[in-house]
Amino acid sequence: MTGTTAPRGARKGGRWIERWEPEDEAFWKESGERIARRNLLYSVLSEHIGFSIWTLWSVMVLFMGPAYGIDPAGEFFLIGTATFVGAFVRVPYTFAVARFGGRNWTVFSALLLLAPTVAALVVMEPGTSYGTFLAVAALTGVGGGNFASSMTNINAFFPLRKKGWALGLNAGGGNIGVPVVQLVALLVIGTAGAGHPRLLLAFYLPLIVAAAALALLRMDNLAPVSNDTGAVREAVRDAHTWIMAFLYTGTFGSFIGYSFAFGLVLQTQFGRTPLQAASLTFVGPLLGSLIRPVGGALADRFGGARITLATFVAMAAATGVVVYASGRASLPVFLVGFVALFVLSGLGNGSTYKMIPGIFQAKALARGMDGEAAAAYGRRLSGAAMGLIGAVGALGGLGINLAFREAFSTSGSGTAAFVTFLGFYAACCAVTWAVYLRRPAPAVLPAAGAETKPQLTSV
Repeated sequence: MTGTTAPRGARKGGRWIERWEPEDEAFWKESGERIARRNLLYSVLSEHIGFSIWTLWSVMVLFMGPAYGIDPAGEFFLIGTATFVGAFVRVPYTFAVARFGGRNWTVFSALLLLAPTVAALVVMEPGTSYGTFLAVAALTGVGGGNFASSMTNINAFFPLRKKGWALGLNAGGGNIGVPVVQLVALLVIGTAGAGHPRLLLAFYLPLIVAAAALALLRMDNLAPVSNDTGAVREAVRDAHTWIMAFLYTGTFGSFIGYSFAFGLVLQTQFGRTPLQAASLTFVGPLLGSLIRPVGGALADRFGGARITLATFVAMAAATGVVVYASGRASLPVFLVGFVALFVLSGLGNGSTYKMIPGIFQAKALARGMDGEAAAAYGRRLSGAAMGLIGAVGALGGLGINLAFREAFSTSGSGTAAFVTFLGFYAACCAVTWAVYLRRPAPAVLPAAGAETKPQLTSV
């Protein structure tokens, strides 16, 4: 059994696959896996550049010396604005995949990244008004939307037993766009100096065009994927959607919030120069991105809730280290704790996203469905829920930057913000245990290692 692609132009002018049954093992082995992996590759590339553009202002602020006349609170608000818009646009981006096709939307959303990049290229110089910088920072938020459409698209391509690995790899490869833009900024500052931000922006213009061209030539649209307003309404009403959004705020919200803020915290609290900050900023996001697929793979093997709880416990411990180092003004200890937070948030990103399709498939089994019917229900509800969960989770990044802005405005230190984060991670631990691990469990998930035939048992 094979998937067939409609003739070019037969469906909305693109490459459309009419039949897609990834849970059918014969179909998967014969053609499905090859097609899914190819789409995953180019999805990762486009999402990677999207993350770089979304987090552009995490490094633009390193170029903004005294001549720009913007204080640390104003800089935190700039990067918070980019975070907020990136979270907001994730909802429409999620539904765009079914409306226009995964390939078609990937091409369009990649080309859309040219707008904030060219705008920053034009305005990035002393004397530009703060309002103009805010508007351009807001434009970069479109890069945050690429994650939602990419994850929704790849979720449809892979069977449940492979989703933890595939979604982890897709998201991890995209997340690496954060340290890459920081590394390119380090190269520019180290060679040309902090007065040449336009070199960084010019570097990304051809990459954006290349990502769009490769998506056009190599990706596919899935005809069976459609926007299901009933599924959206059901996902909105389901408590698990909002519980998982809360937990994802703790994992991805931490990752993206810290990614935006790390360099500015080093400059503001520890007096690092732009070059010194840039030489340290990329390490945490890089490690957090690389380990995200590991979080998905561990969740595939041991269960998403177990890995998620362990992650939050460790994040609380690492935050305690950061609070101690912040109070003592110890940069080495601070770096150890902060980098650990990046690594742990990356693990948690993978495990929380793995939980989402499993939760809804288990609910289908509890309602008496089985086989492909249960799998289809899980795909339907998880696809609708992922956009909402991703958007709310990204708002955690806004919360982190606003907390830093307030802390630095009132005390000149980030310690109060870190104490707040510590309390939040404690709440995440309690929710994960109470909802998904307490026995007898009030919620059900597939047993670890049983993704092909989920069982009604707690993880």
